[in-house]
Order: sequence, then structure tokens, then C-alpha cells
Amino acid sequence: MHAPREPHFTALKRIIRYIKGTLDYGLHLYTSTPTILLSYTDANWAGCPDTQCSTSGYCVFLGDNLISWSAKRQATLSRSSAEVEYRGVANVVTQICWLRNLLLELQCPLSKASLVYCDNISAIFLFHNSIQYQRTKHIEINIHFVREKVAFGHVKVLHVPSSYQYANIFTKGLPRQLFLDFISNPSVQPPPAPTEGVY
Repeated sequence: MHAPREPHFTALKRIIRYIKGTLDYGLHLYTSTPTILLSYTDANWAGCPDTQCSTSGYCVFLGDNLISWSAKRQATLSRSSAEVEYRGVANVVTQICWLRNLLLELQCPLSKASLVYCDNISAIFLFHNSIQYQRTKHIEINIHFVREKVAFGHVKVLHVPSSYQYANIFTKGLPRQLFLDFISNPSVQPPPAPTEGVY
């Protein structure tokens, strides 16, 4: 904002082209029996060229409906990609806990564990392994928080290949075909048919 340059203008034009190309898309919610919360989380380690901060993102589905999502820059620098993923998983587990409590208050409790899909095997290993390594002491709270939820059976952290990681759309630029595959999710689509002027 204070010192715009040519790369900033190029980025702005790309954003405007993206918005123009997706004007018809919207979030659709369908009636379904809520049985499980399913989430995807991903992080882009040191993806911001100016600050070297990482970006993390997640999306949460209740049944087939996309009900929560987030994409934001992490406030602190991370020394490894696994650390960034730990923080990302901890963020989505916090959101899942809130959603589970909300559903409980709405008299619609979930009996099954919520699933968290992450594409970083190191993060998944640490959430299931009871041995704490010296190199992870600085992120110990996030690990213990998620590990506790896993132990209580509220959450399961599972691996998903990057090609099926829906949260990639929140953290990094994707090849066109992969982007189109991700937005073909049933919740994000153009409206089925125009209704304006129809009697």
C-alpha cells in the first residue's frame, strides 16, 4: 500500500481475473444427517517471501457441507515444515472442538471421532507417539493438546496424499487442473439454474 511496485500490480490483476472467473460460484448447503466432522489442514512453510512466515489453512465439512474454513499467516517463524503442520493441525482441532460443542448445544451430538487429514507424516507420527523428542520441545503444547483429543477419541489425525488435500487451495498456488478438481467439491459450485424471471 505504501510503496506499490510492478509485482504488486501483477498480483492484483491475477486476483481480479480470479474473481471475474468465479463470480457464479457459491457455497451450497444440503440437507443431510450430520454424522461426522471431516477436516483437511495444510501449511506452506516460509511461503511469504517478505517475512518468511508460514501460511496455514483448513476446511471443515459436516457431512457433505463445507461449514468452516480458514487461511492465515502464522504469527511466528517456524524452523521446520513439520512444526508448521503441527500448528495447522492444532488450529483445526481447536475449531473442531468448538464445532462439536456447538452441535452438542444444538441437541445434535456427534458420536464418532472427527477426522483430520494432514499430508505431513512427521506431524501425524508425533500426535500418535507418546515419546517427546528434544527437538520438538518448543511446540510441545500444540502436540499435547492434539494428542489429548486423540486419546479421548474425539479426533483422529490421518494421512492424505497431497493430490487429495483440499486445504492446499488455502495455502499455495495450484496448477489449473488441480484447482478445478478441488473446487468441483459438491459444496462449491455454480447455481444449478438461473431463476430470475422464471414464473
